[in-house]
Order: sequence, then structure tokens, then C-alpha cells
Amino acid sequence: MTASTRRAVLAGLSAIATAVSLNRSFAQGATEATYPSRNITLIVPFAPGGSTDILARVVGGYLQESLGRPVVVENHAGASGNIGTAIVARAAPDGYTFLFNTMSVHTMNQALFASMPFDGVADFSPIAMLAYVTNTMVVHPSVPAKTVREFINYAKANPGKIAYASAGVGSTNHLCGALLEKMTGVQMVHVPYRGGAPAVTGTVGGQCQLFFTAGTQSLPHVKSGALRLLAVTEGKRSSLLPDVPTVGETFPGYEMSVWYGAFGPAGMPSAIVNKLNSEISRILFLPEVKGKMEDIAVEVAKMTPEELGALTRSDAEKWGKLIKELGITAE
Repeated sequence: MTASTRRAVLAGLSAIATAVSLNRSFAQGATEATYPSRNITLIVPFAPGGSTDILARVVGGYLQESLGRPVVVENHAGASGNIGTAIVARAAPDGYTFLFNTMSVHTMNQALFASMPFDGVADFSPIAMLAYVTNTMVVHPSVPAKTVREFINYAKANPGKIAYASAGVGSTNHLCGALLEKMTGVQMVHVPYRGGAPAVTGTVGGQCQLFFTAGTQSLPHVKSGALRLLAVTEGKRSSLLPDVPTVGETFPGYEMSVWYGAFGPAGMPSAIVNKLNSEISRILFLPEVKGKMEDIAVEVAKMTPEELGALTRSDAEKWGKLIKELGITAE
């Protein structure tokens, strides 16, 4: 082959490669420009009726109106959120399947389970921050404490006699109690229930004396006098409960911020991610939506996809380290 022929062949191959690349770019651009062109599946990896499900159904209804396509909410519960989340991890990254999820699945499950069907960080595209849950520290009225400090003093005077409830081993309820033990040196008994509802019942009934849980579960019982509210676990006071101190005000460094986020499969086109981020954030701050969420002690929030990704990575590192230090496993 002569030099001139070789140059002609290489030029031809280069032209073909350029054409293929342009065609792919055009096809991707056309897909993003016309998105969505069919039904969207919004997965909730928990049973109907919880905060995540309520968020999905409220936002999904408005999203359906703004995008002009049906948004079908599907519940796939089980394995601490792993079953439904795995469905999204395996889905095509085209924006037609994504999920509303709690932070624990993406930041804690990797350290809790010996075997995982996905990587909670690497296998997902962060789409939008949804909300923070007002996470409360409540005690049974039989406990003679009205502040966090009084509770710790009481617990130290009664080692092993305080039982704290949780929705299961490795749940955020469990980690809140374990973190309090680690930071204060108190000795308590962990009582894992099969879900949040029976854990509430056990605490209201006096079988357990302490429970860390979302305000959706605790505040009705606080209002009735069946439980006493001592604090919230976030890094700052909740705007919904401004007079209630944080645990960290008594023990600096203590923090458990429970949040919800929207995630899709890894590799979603940035244009689709940004479109969903914009629409979801707009919907969350509609007065009627924000009001509905506040009624169940949920504070809507917004972040860029990049900010949500950074938070997810940071929390995964933080909670993964603590879980391993405490030797907690979900299996």
C-alpha cells in the first residue's frame, strides 16, 4: 500500500468515526430534547404509607402534570430498601426509571450487609435532594428526665436498665442509640423490632424507655402525653420545632441528619438529570406541597445534583466508618 493510499484510507476511517460520533451525539441530543416521550416509573423501595411513599406520590402527581407523561409510583419493599433500589441500579440510564429513597440505603447499607446487589454511591446518578426528616429523641414518661443531660445522668446511674427501640438492626434508630452510647459512655439495651410502627408501640407501652425516630411517628404521641420529647438529632434546630434543642447542644459532634433523595441509574445524561432536578425542586417548594410535608414533620430541601452526590459520598464514608467501629451488621 502506497503512502498516499494509506493516507486516504486513514482519512476515510477518520471521517467514518466522526460521522458515527456525530450521529450518536445527535441521537442523544434528540432523546434529551424530547424527554419524556413515554411513561416514567418512580420506585419507592419501601411499603406504602411511609414518608418516602408520601413524598413520591405527592411529587409524582405534580411531576406528571408538568412533564405531560404518566408517572407511575411502584413500591418494591424488602431487605432494608435493597430490593427496590437494585431495580433502579440495573435500569437503563435514560430517565424513565428512578427512585425516591432514604439516605440509609445509599450511605449505610454497604457497611451493614456482607453482600450487596449494588454500590450505593457508584451505581447511581444523584438527581435531587428531597427533604430532611425531623428526627426526634423521645422517652417514655416513666423516665425522670426532661433534658438530654438529665437523661444521660439517669442512664449512667442505671446501667443496662434503659432499653432503646429500633426498627431493626442497622436502622437509623439503632445507629442513633449506638452513637449516643459511644459518645457518652452510657450502657443501654438495644431492642430491635420488625419495623418502626411496632417500635413506637413498644416505647409508648413502656417496654422500651428511649426511641429515636421521625417526628411523623413520635409527635402525635408527644402531643397526647404518651411520650416526652427531649431533642432532635440534626446538626441544627428544626424550623418546625424551633424551641426543641439538638442533642449536639449537650454533646457537641452528635448528629444524625436523615434525608431523602432522588436517584437514577449511573450514567444518566446530565440534561435529563438537570431537568428532573429543576422540576422536582420547584414542585417541593410549592406552598401546598411544602405545607403537606411540614404537616408530617418533613422539611423540603433542594440541592444541585453535584451537591447531593457530595453529601452522599460524605455520609457513606462517615456512617460506614462508624458502623464498622461498632461492629453492627444487618445479617
